[in-house]
Amino acid sequence: MTWNKPPPAVADDAPDADHGRLRELGYKQELKRHLSVVSNFSISFTVISVLTGVTTLYNTGLAFGGPATMTLGWFVAGVFNMAVGLSMAEICSAFPTSGGLYYWSARLSGDRWAPFAAWITGWFNIVGQWAGTASIDFSLAQLIQVIVLLSTGGNNGGGYLASKYLAAIWNMLGVFALMIVVPVVATERASAKFVFTHLNTDNSAGIHNKLYIFVLGLLMSQYTLSGYDASAHMTEETKNADRNGPIGIISAIGISLIVGWGYILGITFAVKDIPYLLSPDNDAGGYAIAEVFYLAFKSRYGNGVGGIICLWIVAIAIYFCGMGSVTSNSRMTYAFSRDGAMPLSSLWHKVNKQEVPINAVWLSAFISLCMALPSLGSLVAFQAMASVATTAVNIAYALPILFRVMLAHKSFVPGPFNLSRYSILVGWIAVLWVATITVLFSLPVSYPVTKDTLNYTPVAVGGLFTLILLSWIVSARHWFKGPITNLGG
Repeated sequence: MTWNKPPPAVADDAPDADHGRLRELGYKQELKRHLSVVSNFSISFTVISVLTGVTTLYNTGLAFGGPATMTLGWFVAGVFNMAVGLSMAEICSAFPTSGGLYYWSARLSGDRWAPFAAWITGWFNIVGQWAGTASIDFSLAQLIQVIVLLSTGGNNGGGYLASKYLAAIWNMLGVFALMIVVPVVATERASAKFVFTHLNTDNSAGIHNKLYIFVLGLLMSQYTLSGYDASAHMTEETKNADRNGPIGIISAIGISLIVGWGYILGITFAVKDIPYLLSPDNDAGGYAIAEVFYLAFKSRYGNGVGGIICLWIVAIAIYFCGMGSVTSNSRMTYAFSRDGAMPLSSLWHKVNKQEVPINAVWLSAFISLCMALPSLGSLVAFQAMASVATTAVNIAYALPILFRVMLAHKSFVPGPFNLSRYSILVGWIAVLWVATITVLFSLPVSYPVTKDTLNYTPVAVGGLFTLILLSWIVSARHWFKGPITNLGG
């Protein structure tokens, strides 16, 4: 991993250098370039949001493998995601533009394949981001529902069950607060042996193979450690983008990996009875982390008010995560429409007086809302949406890396940040990891397989791929030429 030294002019006149580099990539500066390296990092760190991902899928981790899968599997997913992030950071340094992944694919796949590569990468990326925002917002709704339930007496006490820079600081401080407070308050704590070695096989899913169970439990970690492409999509608003964009990606993954493990440990040391935490008959209605918080305070103070306050910390973090996600995917929408790849493209890449693509922001929020609505009446719909969010985004991550190691291994000109001689090796590790989890997360999660227990990941992702491919064959191949310059406009 190396940093190429820029010429003195770059350091002395960074804004002009950023604008000049963007013009070299084919675009004029339209967005306000005001983000520092800390601000760029904050966007990705907020979108990754350990409090959001771990809290949302803690039930999955607890059911499939439990403590061992979560505490050890977190680092398995973390190490491989760092390989993906390093490869993305290297490409981001060479091509610092809001188009991010789809622009990279176009530049790395060669003139012949550029339009198709950009089309398929872009749509996987943007739909995955919309689905991710939808799953985040629906998760917030679920958590607020549990907070209301516990605040009004709990599931067993007549509680009400409804129908179905600050953001980064809040996420950081929230993680540290909860990882310390919950195990300290709990009157009973799990042993270190339980936390690091206990593999829960009692999942009521008819699955007993330990390796299979461990693999399914990795979904919690993989779902959480996604979203760091946000730093790439914000590069046209970041100073010294060819350096600070890569730093944002790598630091967001690295810091999330550390604090996330702390959060998992803090919560899991307060876990005693896994079947009870997962039971729909407990006070939180089966929402495991909420029950852990509630019981920890109730056992020491006689009531669960402190646990409810902890849940509000998480809820606000999820809200910030949703805001960060909309910010990121609106920039992707802006860039994709700037190149004419979306219906009514001229509308979505308009920038207001504050140099913000406001129409793209509203479009991203509206589509995410529409994607979340089916989840109100169907858990299967939510699972399918979460599957698209996790799998589609990771496929979009892998595609430009694949083109980099296969088609552009000789022609690629690295930016200031690069992996030097390890570039190809790390790239292949990243591609193989995404290919592996795409297969693993498509496996059945319950036996026997019925319409209610079917894993809809291959259906959802396969359907998305079919739609993207058909749209290309029927229409887009006749008019979409990949990234186009707007310098003449």
